[in-house]
Amino acid sequence: MAPLVGTKAGGFMGPSGGDHVEYPGKLTWSVLISCVLGAMGGLIFGYDIGISGKRSDFDADILGEIFPSVYKKEELDKSTNQYCKFDSQILTLFTSSLYLAALVSSLVASYATRRFGRRVSMLVGGLIFMAGAILNAFAVNILMLIFGRILLGFGVGFATQSVPIYVSEMAPYKHRGALNNVFQLSITIGILVANVVNYFTAKIEGGWGWRVSLGGAAIPAIFISAVAWILPNTPNSMIEKGELQQAREMLCRIRGVSDREIEAEYIDLVAASEASKRVQHPWRNLRLREYRPQLVMSILIPALQQLTGINVVMFYAPVLFQSLGFGNNASLFSAVITGLVNMLATFVAVFGTDKWGRRKLFIEGGIQMLIFQVAVAVLIALKFGVSGNVTELPEWYSIIVVMCICIYVSAFAWSWGPLGWLVPSEIFPLEIRSAAQSITVSVNMFFTFGVAEVFLSMLCGLKYGLFIFFSVFVAIMTVFIYVFLPETKGIPIEEMRVVWKRHWYWKRFMPDHNDQEVNGNSV
Repeated sequence: MAPLVGTKAGGFMGPSGGDHVEYPGKLTWSVLISCVLGAMGGLIFGYDIGISGKRSDFDADILGEIFPSVYKKEELDKSTNQYCKFDSQILTLFTSSLYLAALVSSLVASYATRRFGRRVSMLVGGLIFMAGAILNAFAVNILMLIFGRILLGFGVGFATQSVPIYVSEMAPYKHRGALNNVFQLSITIGILVANVVNYFTAKIEGGWGWRVSLGGAAIPAIFISAVAWILPNTPNSMIEKGELQQAREMLCRIRGVSDREIEAEYIDLVAASEASKRVQHPWRNLRLREYRPQLVMSILIPALQQLTGINVVMFYAPVLFQSLGFGNNASLFSAVITGLVNMLATFVAVFGTDKWGRRKLFIEGGIQMLIFQVAVAVLIALKFGVSGNVTELPEWYSIIVVMCICIYVSAFAWSWGPLGWLVPSEIFPLEIRSAAQSITVSVNMFFTFGVAEVFLSMLCGLKYGLFIFFSVFVAIMTVFIYVFLPETKGIPIEEMRVVWKRHWYWKRFMPDHNDQEVNGNSV
């Protein structure tokens, strides 16, 4: 296929004056289509986040049919305390059970991704997610709902483990940031679609609209399964399976250059694969001293991503807005607005990550989130105080609150949202890549589970202080990125060690020579 964008061939000087090799290559239609379709694996995760917001609000139909005790409590609760109105462990368990299942499944997906390839993990994730969606649509009790959620979680675990790796390996390194950020864009599209579905199914008479919302998750699952079936494998995956000639041909195809021009990259991929094969226990090797920088990032970046409090806003948006005094339909419509802002702002990351770099977006987004998260806390404190009792929220006041939340969401959408997936997926050498990505997904899901599990109780206990709680972590993570994260823009994925060797702190963990035994014992 014809190339879209050319990149300068040869040379040894990177964008920051580094000494890494620059591989020749072009952004071809082949790699663009493969990366965009592969990144659409985020649709299932995004749809679930958005649909969980509606199900956390639980209109009278699903409450009366599946959660009668919660429905009775809400009907009997005539107080005006907005902080504690929806505090229910059953509702919380329904929302958070998916993320615990995703945590467990990501560990299994690590083996599948390494042994059978990235496409297989994506396919398995799509099929399991589809089964969970069908089970939820026809649920008649809480056990069926939670079991369906667990299946959804297994699907999300497989998809989030394999998709970022797939895109990072397929993309030319100078466009890796933009293409990998399509994964986060697909998550935001899924959230927006779910919010729109929630808004219209709430108007369905007869009490079965919630089944349409939950069952609708099968549509993106079918799409992802079909895409995974037709997508080509990455050259890295082919080499790992011994398909050397096919890998070479695929590398020529996706880079849009001649066989001679891909020689350097091909040799490096084969060398990385040989090093990977010598690693018998990738989980054990993660503890080696030379992998310490990547291990720290694979744990702290996804943890801090969730401690921004973003999922509080996204999958509890209807509850949050209703607690702020909006009516049911108004709260759902406000959630649609935040979902739209989330999606549109992600385009800033798609087009700006490879231009401005990861660090600048991380830091700017962190500062913006901090300012407007504190602003939301102040606005809620002024109107609700500690008691949470309010009889009427003026329209102009509601608009200001929604605007502050939207500015906060936009900052996340072009910084910690996409970069929280991009950076961990691009910094690991091949020999530990699948295991390390599993850690990233597991940590992400663990903290997502934790936040989902305690949010409603924390809102009831901390009141407006909940937003101050999360803003403290936003401040911490912004300082962490400024001090400890090196810039990874424009660095080939198999040459990423150079950024750690140049860093003022992490260089002490890096070996002085490249021929160190992979299975060394230093820790």
